[in-house]
Amino acid sequence: MKRFGHLAFAAIGIALAPALVHAQEGKWSTVRIATEGAYVPWNFTGAGGKLEGFEIDLANDLCGRMKVKCEIVAQDWDGIIPALQAKKYDAIMAGMSITDKRLEVIDFSRAYADAGNGVVVEKNSDAEKALGPVVRVNLTTQAAEAQKALEKVRTALKGKTIGVQVSSTHGNFADQYLKGAVDIREYKTTEQYDLDLVAGRVDAVLGDATALQGTLSKPEFKDYAIAGPSFSGGVLGRGVGVGIRKDAQDLKGMFDTAISAAISDGTVKRLSEKWFKLDVTPQG
Repeated sequence: MKRFGHLAFAAIGIALAPALVHAQEGKWSTVRIATEGAYVPWNFTGAGGKLEGFEIDLANDLCGRMKVKCEIVAQDWDGIIPALQAKKYDAIMAGMSITDKRLEVIDFSRAYADAGNGVVVEKNSDAEKALGPVVRVNLTTQAAEAQKALEKVRTALKGKTIGVQVSSTHGNFADQYLKGAVDIREYKTTEQYDLDLVAGRVDAVLGDATALQGTLSKPEFKDYAIAGPSFSGGVLGRGVGVGIRKDAQDLKGMFDTAISAAISDGTVKRLSEKWFKLDVTPQG
């Protein structure tokens, strides 16, 4: 038994040796990227189980620029960071906002997209009328305007039930600014709260404006619309970036360079307009 243990450790050492050399040299031939596969149109599972969306197209473009083979895998949202830390894959591209809380445990590339949030309610409802038209407001740079807009949202949705995705920046936003005024209901995926909205089990959903646009493009959502203030900054983060382990700074540098090039040559703009019908290229 003891001899078996020595052999096992030797075998493990041999198996790990290429990986250790690979890490020490800072050379990447293959990059394994996790996405949720349930966040239309950022990333989703299409016909035949194939992953599609803005981030799938962008990931393949970035891998081409980095001259590495791209392997994209689906991973449930609520376990996506722990699995990265456990080295089941090398990076995350899943509509993940760069926030201070997440930066405590992982690192991020520079932002490759930046879009505000939104509230979807039934057209011509009291909630839509009270929320008013869509207006962009930054929680960090427009503090006074943001407070007025937040009060407007709290008043318009008072006593109503809103759906948010668990462990998301939008869930954090709702908890920080809307708790007490509304009933917050958490869902594992955005697809689940979409179903409850149509079924009348929630009065509104709160999420990323681009993802909500994808939802509204479906026939069953023809009677729904985005209304009211669209917030960015603050608890919602500094845009969407590639999640990377803190010990993979060489990979972070590769992504930063590739993303900068994709922004400069208009690739991010082209892909975002293809999938979102609007430009989510980060400014500055």
